[in-house]
Amino acid sequence: MVSEKNEPSLWEGFKAFLMRGNVIDLAVAVVIGAAFTNIVNSVVKGVINPLVGAFGTKDLDHYSSCLKAPCKTDASGEVVSGIPIMWGPVLSATLSFVITAAVVYFLMVLPMAKYLARQAARKAEKEGTQEVIEISELEVLKEIRDALVAQRGAGPDERGAGPDGPGSGPVGPEKL
Repeated sequence: MVSEKNEPSLWEGFKAFLMRGNVIDLAVAVVIGAAFTNIVNSVVKGVINPLVGAFGTKDLDHYSSCLKAPCKTDASGEVVSGIPIMWGPVLSATLSFVITAAVVYFLMVLPMAKYLARQAARKAEKEGTQEVIEISELEVLKEIRDALVAQRGAGPDERGAGPDGPGSGPVGPEKL
């Protein structure tokens, strides 16, 4: 449906937006990213936290400092008194982010950049050979042009002369 001003309708514009390649790529990236986040969180909670716990508590979520003493919590983990600063969960989230960023960079971005660089080099090389072919074709065409000009510049006595004299050869004026 096109309006009187020959502009696409709102619905057509929306469909065109959805069908652009980058929107589909973004949707796939979000789905893969969500699945990948679960893997990273499992690695942090199952491997990183216990390694860090070797130097303190076994879970980063329990690392905290007390801003106003005394900090006391009940059995359910609710703060009873004091003002605790829970920096353990922040450290855990930061580690998750750094691991995610490293995996994305080293397993996705870096290989894709190398691949695209190789493709660009191949394309540049191909264009370079294409340019050489075009130049050599151009030189051949110039030589043909110069030969035709030289042939045309020769007088009618010399052009197309056969055994019986001018004009009796295979390219004489009567044979054309």
